[in-house]
Amino acid sequence: MGCLREAYYCDKIKRKCLHWHFVEHLPCSMSHSNTTDFTNPSTFILLGVPGLEAAHVWISIPFCAMHIIGLLGNFTILFIVKTEPSLHGPMYYFLCMLAVTDLVISTSIVPKMLSIFWFNSREIDFSACLTQMYFIHCFSIMVSGILVAMAFDRYVAICDPLRHSSILTNPVVGKIGLAVVLRGSMLVLPFPFLVRRWPYCRTNIIPHSYCEHIAVVKLASTDIRISSYYSLSMALLVTGLDVFFITVSYIQILRAIFRLPTKDARLKTLGTCSSHLFVILAFYIPGLFSFITHRFGHNVPLHFHILMANVYLLVPPMLNPIIYGVRTKQIRNRLLQIFTHKGT
Repeated sequence: MGCLREAYYCDKIKRKCLHWHFVEHLPCSMSHSNTTDFTNPSTFILLGVPGLEAAHVWISIPFCAMHIIGLLGNFTILFIVKTEPSLHGPMYYFLCMLAVTDLVISTSIVPKMLSIFWFNSREIDFSACLTQMYFIHCFSIMVSGILVAMAFDRYVAICDPLRHSSILTNPVVGKIGLAVVLRGSMLVLPFPFLVRRWPYCRTNIIPHSYCEHIAVVKLASTDIRISSYYSLSMALLVTGLDVFFITVSYIQILRAIFRLPTKDARLKTLGTCSSHLFVILAFYIPGLFSFITHRFGHNVPLHFHILMANVYLLVPPMLNPIIYGVRTKQIRNRLLQIFTHKGT
């Protein structure tokens, strides 16, 4: 029964690969000895954006531009907060954490992606693939946790401003940051361990531009329900809880804002958290759209799935420093001072 079940999953992967036209022949063996030879393939092959290979160079232009803008913007945020003592507060510490996670996420995928698009360098080492997978998913969860922490900061600042400095002290901010890091690190830890233990068919071709977890797991020639269910439940629980806490925080914030006596006071107070609202929308909307199309959009072309997965990871790191640079008066003024002094 074990051999028959193993052959069934190998044949299932074979039909899928043939359907995508990635390989013309994919032999699978029913013997345990031959299958375990491919448990840890030495390399994987990343296809980039399947179906749009002829347009890879053109696709690389906006992706490269987003990456460069994100690098410059996030490093600028870190530099401004570090050099401006008036910005040494909880909100800006969380903003620096967000900038670091954005830098890690974009840097984890863009260099290899551009090497595929520009030089047709598709091979990636098995361990490097698992490392990339871990960093992408780990730091994506960290971003979500930081957004919750920033929502809590805005809640305390608006609903209980007199106690803000006593509640969100530097040690408390440090503990929140540590909790965010540990949560992301521990929850994603099963991903590479499960991927490493699965047996694989005679293909190492990943229909993606980076080592996305499900895209790699689908190559396994065994029952992958553990990985699939864990990935789905973690995404729903973590994202669901984070969105719930953010929603509750902003309901309380809006209630406090609408209790203010004048319209000017309401607009001014709402403006202090508008940048955070834009960042939340920039992170969760592409992620939700990508998740829905991946899980339920079975008739959506594969290249659209891949492009949306890249947009989800590249757009927020680009937009976040722009949003905070434009919407936050302290950062905007400090940035203008830097350019003014350079101009003179």
